[in-house]
Amino acid sequence: MSHNPQAASAQDFELPGHDVLAITGRDAVAFAQAQFMNDIAALGDGQWHWNGWLTAKGRVIALFALLRIDAETLWLVLPDVDATALATQLQRFVFRSKLKLEPLADLHAVSAFAPPAAASGAMSAVVDGGIELDMGGDGGTRRLRIATTNAASDKALVSRWRAFDLAHGLPRLDADQAETWTPQQLSLERLRAFSVKKGCYPGQEIVARTHFLGKVKRGLVRLQGAGVPELAEVMDGEPVGPAAQTARPIGQLICAEADEGLAVMPLEAGDGPFATGNLPCTRLSLLDGLAR
Repeated sequence: MSHNPQAASAQDFELPGHDVLAITGRDAVAFAQAQFMNDIAALGDGQWHWNGWLTAKGRVIALFALLRIDAETLWLVLPDVDATALATQLQRFVFRSKLKLEPLADLHAVSAFAPPAAASGAMSAVVDGGIELDMGGDGGTRRLRIATTNAASDKALVSRWRAFDLAHGLPRLDADQAETWTPQQLSLERLRAFSVKKGCYPGQEIVARTHFLGKVKRGLVRLQGAGVPELAEVMDGEPVGPAAQTARPIGQLICAEADEGLAVMPLEAGDGPFATGNLPCTRLSLLDGLAR
């Protein structure tokens, strides 16, 4: 084990739970533009952004990084979503479109807390036979490479990667959270992950109405505390003392790593005191810089 923390964190490590789904063919971009919530037509070759797929009621089924390889090839980099299962769901809407949905099982996500070699911001790069993405933000530099070669596993670095995502307002949604939250409830405008102007897609009417009528009432809050990993309700008071008798649920934790998590809470919730898992928790500021 290295005794140099910077050297240890700069090493490449396997990032589990990340699948890649390719959409290829003449109609790939048109199909994705009609199904997904962000404006794919605005991407140039080699560019990527955060994107997602919604139910007709505007609930997030999957959140992912979408990379435009070229005019007939898109890659969806899927954290926490099985590529084969998502391809099966999307296949129902292909109809006569000329495209192929293909999970790329031979590709691996290799990551490091280090500056990208060539990628920058929303522009990807071909590096060592793989595709490199700049995943850094105000909390530091990170790179993600999608390649056929793998790297050693490191649970501590994987945990740090996930915590970085959460700190920057990128929710990690497991199956229990699918089809539960709207893009605005997940504060996905912070990541520029959806469009209200590009035209129709499933859930677009609800997303646009919420945006233009100013009906956003809840969003993401970053919390820290020993009880956070239980993903329990967030209470609006201290867990002990007289105030605990009148504490009421004010939000719901949706994902956590170590002692930090993200909760969907009212925008006017303030700074607390809050409690979760019958323990006090503290509100922290979300970090910026992960939008693309």
